Amino acid sequence: MKKLLFSSTALMLALSVFAQQRPQTPPQTPGTGAPQMPNMGNLPNMPTAPRQGPRAFKDVITAKAISKTGLFTVHKVEDKYYFEIADSILGREILSVVRFTKVPAGAGYGGAIANQQTITFEKGPSNNVFLRTVTLVNQAEGNQDIFKAVTNSNLNAIAAAFPIAAFGKDSTSVVIDVSDFFKGDNQAVSINPRFKRTYSLSALTQDRSYINKISTYPINTEIVSTKTYASSPAGGGISIPGLPSSGASIAAANDAGAVTMEVNTSLLLLPKVPMQRRIADKRVGYFTDNFVRFSDAQQKVEEVDFAVRWRLEPKEGEWEKWRRGELVEPKKQIIYYVDPATPKQWRSHLIAGINDWQAAFEKAGFKNAIVGKEWPENDTTMSLEDARFSVVRYLASDIANASGPNVHDPRSGEIIESHIQWYHNVMKLVHDWYMLQAGPNDPGARGMKYDDQLMGDLIRFVSSHEVGHTLGLRHNMGSSSQTPVEKLRDKQWVEANGHTASIMDYARFNYVAQPEDNISRKGLYPRIGDYDKWAMKWGYGYIPGNTEEETKMNSNKMVTAALKENPRHWFGTYESGNRVDPRSQSEDLSDNSVKASEYGVMNLKRVMKGLPEWTKEEGDQYENLATMYGQTLGQFNRYIGHVSTNIGGVYETFKTVEQNEAVYEIVPKTRQKEAVGFINKNVFETPTWLVDRAMWNKFNNPISADPIMGLQERTLNSIVSTDRLGRLQLSAERFGLDKAYTAMELLNDVQGTVFNELSSKKAIDTYKRMLQRTYVDRLTSILNPSAPAGGGITISFGGPASAGIDAKKSDVTAIVRAQLVGLRSQLNSAAATTADKMSKIHLADLAERIKVALDPK
Repeated sequence: MKKLLFSSTALMLALSVFAQQRPQTPPQTPGTGAPQMPNMGNLPNMPTAPRQGPRAFKDVITAKAISKTGLFTVHKVEDKYYFEIADSILGREILSVVRFTKVPAGAGYGGAIANQQTITFEKGPSNNVFLRTVTLVNQAEGNQDIFKAVTNSNLNAIAAAFPIAAFGKDSTSVVIDVSDFFKGDNQAVSINPRFKRTYSLSALTQDRSYINKISTYPINTEIVSTKTYASSPAGGGISIPGLPSSGASIAAANDAGAVTMEVNTSLLLLPKVPMQRRIADKRVGYFTDNFVRFSDAQQKVEEVDFAVRWRLEPKEGEWEKWRRGELVEPKKQIIYYVDPATPKQWRSHLIAGINDWQAAFEKAGFKNAIVGKEWPENDTTMSLEDARFSVVRYLASDIANASGPNVHDPRSGEIIESHIQWYHNVMKLVHDWYMLQAGPNDPGARGMKYDDQLMGDLIRFVSSHEVGHTLGLRHNMGSSSQTPVEKLRDKQWVEANGHTASIMDYARFNYVAQPEDNISRKGLYPRIGDYDKWAMKWGYGYIPGNTEEETKMNSNKMVTAALKENPRHWFGTYESGNRVDPRSQSEDLSDNSVKASEYGVMNLKRVMKGLPEWTKEEGDQYENLATMYGQTLGQFNRYIGHVSTNIGGVYETFKTVEQNEAVYEIVPKTRQKEAVGFINKNVFETPTWLVDRAMWNKFNNPISADPIMGLQERTLNSIVSTDRLGRLQLSAERFGLDKAYTAMELLNDVQGTVFNELSSKKAIDTYKRMLQRTYVDRLTSILNPSAPAGGGITISFGGPASAGIDAKKSDVTAIVRAQLVGLRSQLNSAAATTADKMSKIHLADLAERIKVALDPK
């Protein structure tokens, strides 16, 4: 076997929102909770007691010792803990995963990961054992000359040193005292600095921190400790996904001047031989890890990105059957346990969501590859914090969400285990979504509390989504775009195929279906679809090749063929940073977001009529009505966003050089004009169906901001922006005026609706006056920005474009100036002829604003 040099650590959390981050470890600030030792740096050398060398094993591990064997043999001698580390374990890479097990109110939730690092133990000089933190950044094979250079540039830090207390009975192990190390606050096995900053934690208070217990198992050792930190009220802190970020919740955590937490540190032995990596392909959405590879034959360094996935292999003797495409049993089944804290009525639904992936794994050649089980509560040999077990942790949280992180080997991407975080209040999220999107089609959705079967179904789909993350899958926000919009109203088709091709999409429920379509829940719910099954085949199925490079080449051919065979295998680039492709959006449906949103609005109008009755509960003081009206506005706003993305939109479809096809294309001009037409009709012409003053009087103070005005203003500012106008002009220059929708066309189309009273001579109502002022102010702010814009137009070749458009250095300023000049003339003419007094002074005011903007001096 070739020797490899690895040097990095990866902290990977896949959230139902959820990006990959690497932990940062800035210098620690000394706290105030414990007395500080004086600085001895400038004092003369002082005598120190000679350090005692290793003693006889029996003198350290006495007859009083309680010993347990495992990864490390753990000896407890009175109040001290010792690790006996076999020589075969020294130098092996170990994953240190720190989780909260118990926390104060307002400071997170039990089960959440607090830190993750790779460490090794090694013998050092002077009878020491060193603990090093390993960072995987660069890699080279041991038979390469450049291996020496890589070695010299990647020295791993020594995080701790332990005097050898004794050698093992047979001299093939060392014994070290780890009591103070795990009672203390050592970065490699403790809470990440980000969490400490969030809750203003300073020094660890030694007299209130201790080890609860240490358990050891064949490949892992688990340390449960209680840590108390001095704390002062947070000044805003840092927002961390899944945790409270400000206000009363943080104050509750530290209003005693101290914060006590119980944490579990898992020390998990990584495989001696890393799993074979599967090189990532941008056309299949897996989480990835990476490092830089060096070799003698290179003329440039190579960044290696590889997929994060479980080690799923056939049983012994079945490899050839698997390679031939026959179904086989896995050597080791993927098992997820459901937390015993989960209410009993939801456990079977969570398990069903896990087991739904069995059919997808069959596409990869494995039967019974994954299974969900209830936690065996009477088995005292199992612990929820044990790193060998994957668990759906049920958290007592008001966060309306769930997340699916995983812990993986940074050398190969092999997933070791996962703790899905299931927040109790996720039921509110799915309730509100389902009422808004399915209420017109499903009478069961028309109430504030669903029956257990319906809520269980909704829990099941979220369970499947989060499990998908823990199997390595990223969100595929483009999947729903592969469904023709009219198929969503085709009862037979949609009930057979589902409304989106991927459970990993944010395509909650089929809001396009109309009541007259008579579509059942089977055609309203999301499910594991064509893309998910294909992604499992790519990630876990057999790809020919004796080397990593051969497998990569065959993978490329396999992906290209799969996309040609079935467009529903497409992976959208939303999470790669491209947010201007209307096919790849969060919460949208179908291949035509304009038409889909028209159907969505038709259903929302039905919801609005039903809200007073659907939200009625005895004793409720219109809180339900206020909440669901706000959710209705939010859903309508999403439709507006889906449509708006078409305007100045760019399709991004990854290709290979063998295909010799364009990666980037603009959204057709006709579709962009349709999108502007939708915005004009449904937003800039006041959506009176949302203006229900009788309803507002039950929960909305009349001196509060008008919600519809706010929606109109936000939409106009988004549509008429420097960035969008600049993108339109760039597209016109690249693709030509016959194909591109230009900035001038956009402004004329929007202005024609916003100012249609100028030609009709009608009085201008409150909503339109606000909208017209917003339009004029928006154009004048582009013409005379309050602060200098960025450094011109920036395009990142090989990736998504970064708008960064400076209006003064592009055609945008000239276009806007011409628009304002023409509009001012129209305003002056209309002001002179209108009979309505409010309209007259309003138009005169706008004309004066434009005059000042055109000549600010």
